[in-house]
Amino acid sequence: MIGMLERGEVEFALGPFTITPQRETVCNFLLPVHNDNKAILTVRPGLTNDLSGFLKPFTVEVWFLILLSFIVIGFAMTLIVISEANIFGHSSENLVLRSTQWVFSTFAQESSDWIPKKNAARIVMTTWLFATLIFMSSYSGILTAMLTLPRVTIPIDSLEDLVAQTKLPWRLEKGSMATQYLMESTDPVRREVVARSSGFFYDCWKSKEDIAAGKFAGVCDETTMKKAMSWDFSSTGQCHLYMTREKVLSGAMMGIAFQINSSYFEGANNVIHRVKQGGLVGKWLKDQITNTTECLKPPSSDRRDGIKALDLNVFAGPLIFVVGGEIVLFLFNGLHCSRLTNMQDCKIHNAYF
Repeated sequence: MIGMLERGEVEFALGPFTITPQRETVCNFLLPVHNDNKAILTVRPGLTNDLSGFLKPFTVEVWFLILLSFIVIGFAMTLIVISEANIFGHSSENLVLRSTQWVFSTFAQESSDWIPKKNAARIVMTTWLFATLIFMSSYSGILTAMLTLPRVTIPIDSLEDLVAQTKLPWRLEKGSMATQYLMESTDPVRREVVARSSGFFYDCWKSKEDIAAGKFAGVCDETTMKKAMSWDFSSTGQCHLYMTREKVLSGAMMGIAFQINSSYFEGANNVIHRVKQGGLVGKWLKDQITNTTECLKPPSSDRRDGIKALDLNVFAGPLIFVVGGEIVLFLFNGLHCSRLTNMQDCKIHNAYF
């Protein structure tokens, strides 16, 4: 449209223009009819099954420290028990294996028949029992809360989130000022949005169904996004679109651009001013954009049909972990039995484990 004004093909153009110094050299902009922002429009996030969900009650740092505590407590317990056995002259057979097994079994809140004979090792044992009580009580409580009231994870809520993920491609609106703005930005994240985009789409309104189907995400103006949400909820009774909270670009306007030599410039400004002051613009937008209240809420507030029974997918992660552990144990036992001299020793070994 700016090009048509520059070539003299039209006298004025109505559109969502972003005022730039380059555009002001070829046309005049009237008072904005409506100021708008640009954000990212994506498919609405929902509840998804996460194979690693059983690990989410603790952060990676906490799990690392717990693993480190296994090593430290196991090493300390073994060293102290062996030292006490040497000092007091009692048997030290299988102490390393017993102490290591004890550390893991007590962490899982399992009982153990083995107890150190002297006080130094028992002090370490008592300290570890208190620590495991806190660990497992916290873990079970948080995991129960997560299963009872699952949270919706929003994978894309900013430009940083957009370029950090690889599951959902994104496109830019063809001919939009946003593309040039992002490409010329000093922020590397914004430039990366243009460099890694999967192409362009004609406009946000025409692409609303593809975006709602999860084919790609798009950078669009808020007014069009709200209108698309209105269409979606009015058509289906559900919300399939999500508008990110971060604004990609502020200051775009719904307004009129005139040729520089146009004689209607001042008169048109007066008309726009009266229309805005009279509240007509707000009324027109309200009449066109309806049923968006539900879709503008965060995905975590979406209504659910009561308490839902937990299915097998929820426990897929723990089941895979258990099966993997059983396979490793089976291979370990088979390898160890192959090195024993007779079958009786192998049976004793398997019964112990």
